[in-house]
Amino acid sequence: MTNFKIGNAPCSWGTIENMEGEAIGYSQMLDELKQSGYEGTELGDWGFMPTDPIELKDELDSRGLELIASWVSVRLYDKSFHSDGVKQALKVAKLLAKVGGEKALINIGDDHSTVKRRFEKTGRITKADGMDDETWKIYVDGVHKVAEAVKGETGLGSSFHPHAATYVETPEEIRRFLEMTDPNLIGICFDTGHNMLGGGDPAKSIKEYGDRIWLMHFKDFSRELAQESYTKKHNYKDMIEAGVFSELGRGSVDFESVLNSIKDINYQGWIVVEQDVLPGMGEPLKSATYNRGFLKTIGL
Repeated sequence: MTNFKIGNAPCSWGTIENMEGEAIGYSQMLDELKQSGYEGTELGDWGFMPTDPIELKDELDSRGLELIASWVSVRLYDKSFHSDGVKQALKVAKLLAKVGGEKALINIGDDHSTVKRRFEKTGRITKADGMDDETWKIYVDGVHKVAEAVKGETGLGSSFHPHAATYVETPEEIRRFLEMTDPNLIGICFDTGHNMLGGGDPAKSIKEYGDRIWLMHFKDFSRELAQESYTKKHNYKDMIEAGVFSELGRGSVDFESVLNSIKDINYQGWIVVEQDVLPGMGEPLKSATYNRGFLKTIGL
């Protein structure tokens, strides 16, 4: 058995930004996350859990849970949104620092699903769908602004989350992003499911990105359901609804190889299980319990 800490996240209970619907309350989510065997949680969308640090810490401490990280959306491709993105990131980072401590991370995410062609063509992205050189500079400048502000005011690190339905999805886009960003300031949150959806091989990608990986998301991805979605011209939301992010071990990600790769790069951080579902979709407690059991079969 390994010594990695294993967490889960509100998205496994249907709390996903930009996806409409009524999710369950945070109290039930935290109870079920603890019941299914996890040690920590991400924050989820701002306002889903308490934003008062004392109240939030009490909720987590009463369940023996740690606060790991939080996704913060910034419309990176549009510089007019950067200032608001910095403000939002600082608000979240201050809460994380007080509740999660100095090792908590901000996950900078592009404002997913807001670019029509990327939303509609996720998993089928070509070079023609990407950013031009000037937009790349704007994008990276936005990431640096957020990470610098977060580090300067709270001391926390910032990882960037390559993600479906955003401008950094494919291996080529991730590679360029890493080349253009400061490795001392920006890491990445590596998500196995989003990596495979974007055309990557998770186990190989982990070795390529090496110490730029500051947080691991374990998410499965069904290549079979994705192919059906492509045939039906599904957008990103349609793909989630079709179940493209399956329970662990029931999709196409080779998690034993993934685990070997993270050991090879001497990764020391959290492993966070995510199974993105829409609000009200599936049976989150059942899936979370199954996913934790699967991880035990591979030594986690």
